[in-house]
Amino acid sequence: MRRSLSRTLLTSLVAVASLSSLMAQANVVITGTRVVYPAAEREVTVKLTNAGTTPALVQAWVDRGDPKTRPEQSDAPFVVTPPVARLDASKGQTLRIAFTGESLPGDRESVFWLNVLDVPPLPTQKDINYMQVAYRSRIKLFYRPAGLPGNPSQAAEKLAWTLTPDAHGLALNCTNASAYHLSLGRVTLLVAGKRFTSDADGMVRPGSTMSFPLKGLATPPTGEMKVTYNWINDYGASIPGESLLRR
Repeated sequence: MRRSLSRTLLTSLVAVASLSSLMAQANVVITGTRVVYPAAEREVTVKLTNAGTTPALVQAWVDRGDPKTRPEQSDAPFVVTPPVARLDASKGQTLRIAFTGESLPGDRESVFWLNVLDVPPLPTQKDINYMQVAYRSRIKLFYRPAGLPGNPSQAAEKLAWTLTPDAHGLALNCTNASAYHLSLGRVTLLVAGKRFTSDADGMVRPGSTMSFPLKGLATPPTGEMKVTYNWINDYGASIPGESLLRR
C-alpha cells in the first residue's frame, strides 16, 4: 500500500555558471505518517529530524487538502510553532500544532494536512551551475472530537462491502459507517479459490463510500465471497482485515 504521505519537488532557484549540479535530496524526516489531534488537547507535537550532513531551513503549515495551498494562503484552523526554523545536521526540532477553535463536526473526524518544506543550503562551491530544490512532505492530520462512538482501533469492523458493476467490469464498493477515516489498500476479493485484486487504494471518509475496481472480473461470481484488505491505524501500522461480502 502506498503510504498516506505526499511529496512534491519545488524548484526555488537556478544559478548560471560553468558546471552543473542538482541538489534534490530530502534530509528532514517527519516522525510518523499521520497526526491525530484529540479535541481535548491544547496542542499536539510532531518531531522532525535532520538526517543529513548540512543544515536545512524548514517551513511548516497546515492546509485543508489542496496541495497547491501556500503557507500564506492557508485558512486551516491550526497554528504551527515555529512556522520556520533552522535545523542543523543530525539535530531535531519539535513542531507544536494548536487548534484555533473553528466549529467542526462533532460526530466524526475531520482531516487536514501537515506540510513540511525542507530547503537545503546553497552550495559553497563557486562558479557552478546548480538547481536548488526544496522538498515538501505532507501527512494527514486528523482532528478527533471527544466522545465519538466506537474505538478507532476497531473502526474497520464498520466497513460494509458490496460488488457492483463499473465501466470496466466489477468493483468493490466500501461504505464506512464509522466516525473515523480509514486508509485502505491491497483490496482483494476471494471467491472459489481465486483472487481478484484492485490496484486502487485510498481513504474512505466517515459516512462515505469508495469504489475499488477489480482486475480480471467481468461477471458476478457465485458462492461465498470474502474481501481482504489492509488499513492504517493511528500509529501508521498496516493492519490486515477481512469481511464477508454483502449480497
